[in-house]
Amino acid sequence: MFYALITVVVLLILIVALFIYLYNRLITLKNRVDNAWNQIEVQLKRRHDLIPNLVETVKGFMEHERETLEAVTKARQQAVEISDDNLEKQAEAENFLTDTLRSLFAVTEDYPNLKANENFLELQEELTTTENRISFARQHYNDSVMQYNKTQEKIPYNLIISSGDFSQREYFEIEDPEEREAPDVEF
Repeated sequence: MFYALITVVVLLILIVALFIYLYNRLITLKNRVDNAWNQIEVQLKRRHDLIPNLVETVKGFMEHERETLEAVTKARQQAVEISDDNLEKQAEAENFLTDTLRSLFAVTEDYPNLKANENFLELQEELTTTENRISFARQHYNDSVMQYNKTQEKIPYNLIISSGDFSQREYFEIEDPEEREAPDVEF
């Protein structure tokens, strides 16, 4: 009888220890996803801060391109105003901002004086670097989300998720199908 009681107690301790381990693993993965999202937000803020400087630099050179400048400014404002808890709308706004920036850089090709302006070149380089950082942060975030979501689906984790706030997370995806395709290169 004594050995049976010890066996039951040891088994209970092992089950509780396993539960604690698995629960803490889910917490760790959840925190990695949150941290990865925060890294995206840092880069998005950096981009949002660079855009007004870029628009001001370009304004003097591009008197006839007011619509393009207004579109970039409006897209930036929309991206800044989206709340952090709506990932789908945040991704949509950021993708729209990326599109307007592309159109701005395409239009600048018609202004050789602007392309030679040192401030513009520095801002363009900063923005390009920031876009690369956003891309890497987005990839890291999506990898973290995949690991987190995949872990939740596995046994015994799926038995534990009801004991905490472990909802599946959304990926930060490209909405525009044209952006997913490789660009045509012509020589």
